[in-house]
Amino acid sequence: MANTVNPGQPRQAFINQLMGGNDFQQKHVVDMHGRTAIITGGTRGIGYEVSKSLALAGARVIMVSRKPENGDEAIQAVRQAASEVEGHDGKIDLSFVACDFGNLNAVRDLAAKLSKEEERIDILINDAGIGIAAYELDDNGIERIFGVNVVGHFYFINRILPALRRTAQKFNITPRLISLTSNLHKATPSSTRFASLEEINTPGLRSDVYYDRSKLAIILYIKQLVARAIEPYPEKIIALSVHPGAVATEIQEQIKEAFGSVLGTVLVTLQKPLLRNVDEGSLGTLWAAVSPEVEDKGYQGVYISDPGVVGGETEQAKSEELGVNVWNLCEGLIKQILGPDAMLGWGEGSKGA
Repeated sequence: MANTVNPGQPRQAFINQLMGGNDFQQKHVVDMHGRTAIITGGTRGIGYEVSKSLALAGARVIMVSRKPENGDEAIQAVRQAASEVEGHDGKIDLSFVACDFGNLNAVRDLAAKLSKEEERIDILINDAGIGIAAYELDDNGIERIFGVNVVGHFYFINRILPALRRTAQKFNITPRLISLTSNLHKATPSSTRFASLEEINTPGLRSDVYYDRSKLAIILYIKQLVARAIEPYPEKIIALSVHPGAVATEIQEQIKEAFGSVLGTVLVTLQKPLLRNVDEGSLGTLWAAVSPEVEDKGYQGVYISDPGVVGGETEQAKSEELGVNVWNLCEGLIKQILGPDAMLGWGEGSKGA
């Protein structure tokens, strides 16, 4: 079925090929009828473009974000887009659920709701997050960027993973789990250890440090997830981390908040000529979510920066020690906040558990 194509997509596809990737565009998204995708952060920016593309291709799409009004606006926008696509019948299966990933109780409730109500979950895309923003703590007492970008989604994965396993068992397919990260993980200070809440909550660091280290942690926990919760069990699930490139989204407004109106405006203005639009920025995530090439080539736990461009993360992002630290820190914080029984066993729902 035809999908919308922004004029910038062919340009980005050409650049991707020059970088060793392929010419994947939104129009290459396969027929997704019968599939279900959950997209956190699915109402704005890259998440919205991914939601729209999958919905136009026939998938049942569930968008998750903090603000209900964003969900209403996104649904109306996708419906309008569907009406403008030649050959599309205008029918889409798109819904919205509100959740603040800085509240672990809300995350647990969300996972329980989706696991109960959805017969299948074929694709999980973790895109909700906070960019370079001013220092504050979330509802759980964790530095907010790390709490939302890392701990909240780590817990969501733990609670929703049995539903992905159920999908693999019942429908004999390979669900995909994708967490968005950033090339800025490369700027994480070498002193970062992910050793304690005190380290995470250290005030007074540059605003970008909080963001950069959260994106490093995402790459690390995806690799640990594969080793601990996917490869030891018979159900095949693909887990990947994706860097979408430098994209013009609402995160630029957070930069202004973090650095102040004057310096923040200067930084955003300097960035603009180098930024991709959200259509272009969505391509790596879409490719990771739907391309047969991902499974055909056996990609698992890898870092993707563009369609077909695999690898390139730092040695820090490959560190087993840091990966274990992130994993243990997230588990420890969740149990400390919600109680010792808050986490499901990582083999929950597996026939091999």
